[in-house]
Amino acid sequence: MDKNSKIYIAGHKGLVGSAILNTLRLKGYTNFVVRSHVELDLTDQKAVADFFEAEKPDYVFLAAAKVGGIAANNKLRGAFIYENLMIQNNVIHQSYLNGVKKLLFLGSSCIYPKNCTQPMKETYLLKGPLEYTNEPYAIAKIAGVKMCESYNLQYGTNFIAVQPTNLYGPNDNFDLEKSHVIPALIRKMHLAKALEQNDWKTIKKDLNKLTIENVSDKNSTNEILKILKKFGIQIENDKVAVEIWGSGKAIRDFLWSEDMAKACVFLMETVNFKDLISMSDEVASNGVNEIRNTHVNIGTAKGISIMELTNLIKRTVKFNGSISFNDAKPDGTMKKVSDSSKLHNLGWKHAIELEEGIEKMYDWYTNNLDSQ
Repeated sequence: MDKNSKIYIAGHKGLVGSAILNTLRLKGYTNFVVRSHVELDLTDQKAVADFFEAEKPDYVFLAAAKVGGIAANNKLRGAFIYENLMIQNNVIHQSYLNGVKKLLFLGSSCIYPKNCTQPMKETYLLKGPLEYTNEPYAIAKIAGVKMCESYNLQYGTNFIAVQPTNLYGPNDNFDLEKSHVIPALIRKMHLAKALEQNDWKTIKKDLNKLTIENVSDKNSTNEILKILKKFGIQIENDKVAVEIWGSGKAIRDFLWSEDMAKACVFLMETVNFKDLISMSDEVASNGVNEIRNTHVNIGTAKGISIMELTNLIKRTVKFNGSISFNDAKPDGTMKKVSDSSKLHNLGWKHAIELEEGIEKMYDWYTNNLDSQ
């Protein structure tokens, strides 16, 4: 990419998209085209076609997606598969039709089988059943991976698919109904600490920034306590307690979003689809090479249990109350750690370790509350 290349970032306000935009700016890129969801609905085929025809971007980062935690994925199954398929199909196809030089598609590590051998290598894709709770989302993401690969093989495009591990960082989603595990735990611990200290000013500031089921700082103390209890924050025997979904035994690999963004920019600047073919598992079948698994994992290759993560966040936030795990709620896949050796062999490795990242994340969250 040249510094004056026109770059379209789909999903520029989200966790990954905002980090990619910031990373590119820091590297001296200046020619960006972005649209909010209100300005451009990526599920609208005609609107996307008109946008590409008018703007003609040189490079595309496809970071837009409908995302959420276990509860949201399981509850909104139809919405997750439909919206993600529509977004991907429209952006990838229009990138092909309008001669985009290179596209990077953001997938997800949930594309791998539920009982996948650990750590998860790119070659393990489609080797077993998916985790049920996020199956619709995973199928949509697999379709995006295969769409990029198939367009490259048929049309000669240069589309790269990457599979980030569990991400966290600035501009994450802290909505307790829809958020992923780290922002949900940080917010729960922050509210629990305030409740522990009888700090209603902090609790109301938090609810004023992001209501929970329409409960805000305008509601009564009893109404606020009721909604906090619904999301696992309550007073028990004069002590504040926090309940976490699942057994706490599930293991995940977490990556700081700005590291993820740097990996994406690195791949766009230095790696092409033809480079990935030589690293994929080409299998000769009836004299024909089957090119598959050309996607790239992006992670730390380091796993941590949800219980260990919870205690790390508890220490960082300085919450002193009790923690319990509700094993009647789903854990999701019990172990999910990405093998990132392909990316390491290409010349990139993460820089921010989890303990530092959690501190940065909590600082960002509290500073963002204070900025209102």
